[in-house]
Amino acid sequence: MRRLLPFARQDFGASLVVFLVALPLCVGVAVASGVPAELGLITGIVGGIVTGLLPGSSLQVSGPAAGMTVLVFEAVREHGLPMLGVIVLAAGLLQLLMGAARLGRWFRAISVSVVEGMLAGIGLVIIAGQLYAAAGLDAPASGLGKIAGLPDAVLTAVGSTAALTSLALGGGTIVLMVVWKRLPRRIRAVPGALAAVVLATVATLLFDLPVATVEVHGLLNAVQPPGSDAFGGLLSVGVLGTVLAFALIASAESLFSAAAVDRLHDGPRTHYDRELMAQGAGNTVCGLLGALPMTAVVVRSSANVEAGARTRASRVLHGCWLLLFVALLPGALALIPLPALAGVLLHAGWKLIPLRQLATLWREHRGEALILVVTAGSIVAVNMFEGVLIGLALAVAKTAWEASYVRLRISDEGTGPVRVVLGGNATFLRLPKILDSLEALPPGRPVELDLTRLHHLDHACRVALENWAARHSAPGAGSGDVRVTAPVPDDDADPGRKPRVPVMAAGRS
Repeated sequence: MRRLLPFARQDFGASLVVFLVALPLCVGVAVASGVPAELGLITGIVGGIVTGLLPGSSLQVSGPAAGMTVLVFEAVREHGLPMLGVIVLAAGLLQLLMGAARLGRWFRAISVSVVEGMLAGIGLVIIAGQLYAAAGLDAPASGLGKIAGLPDAVLTAVGSTAALTSLALGGGTIVLMVVWKRLPRRIRAVPGALAAVVLATVATLLFDLPVATVEVHGLLNAVQPPGSDAFGGLLSVGVLGTVLAFALIASAESLFSAAAVDRLHDGPRTHYDRELMAQGAGNTVCGLLGALPMTAVVVRSSANVEAGARTRASRVLHGCWLLLFVALLPGALALIPLPALAGVLLHAGWKLIPLRQLATLWREHRGEALILVVTAGSIVAVNMFEGVLIGLALAVAKTAWEASYVRLRISDEGTGPVRVVLGGNATFLRLPKILDSLEALPPGRPVELDLTRLHHLDHACRVALENWAARHSAPGAGSGDVRVTAPVPDDDADPGRKPRVPVMAAGRS
């Protein structure tokens, strides 16, 4: 028992730190998503108590994430708030199925550049949207519309005292959060986001600032379990696409967060399939309550580790503190100024943009840097789901191009046959290079085509080489013989082994 007490004390203290970090983020993410603030707190409570009790990752903390705000906002705008619970519920059930099918580990195969591009695109959209919120203005619906409308928003804000006051409050929140990290350690025991929101709230009350505050609907009024008629929306292709986007993006963000958190501590490693099922269970409960979707969040998880957490008790307790806050102090939400929450989300959106990683990638792997930029730009220009698909397609195309590297060497001594040696992986992606080199050979000269160094020869290349050999050996082409050398099986070593490269029909001899 004595051995457990130190861990209990450390987990208790860590849970308070995580609660203080999570509180403003839960409210801010809900407001940015266009839903009642209470729904963000409900998701935080479920992420702490339900997901926190389940196995998977012992120290990472789940709740509403800034990375999902864009997708949730679009879903609510297109399908309405009553459909949100159905979408989150279906996404949670899909996560449970993926975890049961042991697909969790495969999320680690997603290109890091695509994930970072996804986060960067989300960050850009969050920044563009919250700039309007900080000024108390209505933001356009699309990502490009938000960016294109910024000049007009600036002109509108300059001519309005209320907008300038709102911007000043939001800007002060950001400055305080940045400066907070440089203050003495005792002061930094209070999370910077919470301190900034509290001070902004106090300033709003003391000076009676003309800024908008959070609308409070009450916990029971905010909870809207999906009705039976809402499930008919699942027959819509658009809704099903949103469900798939919720499930895949939330799963990827959670499991990549788990990998990052595992690097921060020496405790038990994450079991990815179990963690995926834990996230699915949490989202299923959130869907039944009509709340926001949840993911594992790096900011809260790293705060949990840094505060000395040792077991999952810290994340469960943080959910209990959120529940107590909602039950005992619901009116406190109505005092929080919206520009302060916009400042918190602007700061969070900026941290989602991997500027340092992009600079490193540009110096060392420009192809990966291009994937990151294209993914981010596609999310801003189109939407989250299609932007990620574009990034994944580009990553697959880049991998296929690099995997199809082929070496072609031509030896021509002036007399005798021209020797052509192909090595590597000959795929249709490299056909232009191969055929240009072969068609440039002098007509009428015999050719020895050596394929023994090829690791792979796809069907398109094989057919193209056969056609070239037939043309080069045709009587009207100068009667140049083509002899093909292909690998043969080593009967002594393995009589059943097939050649690595199919034996290609040689030209006329």
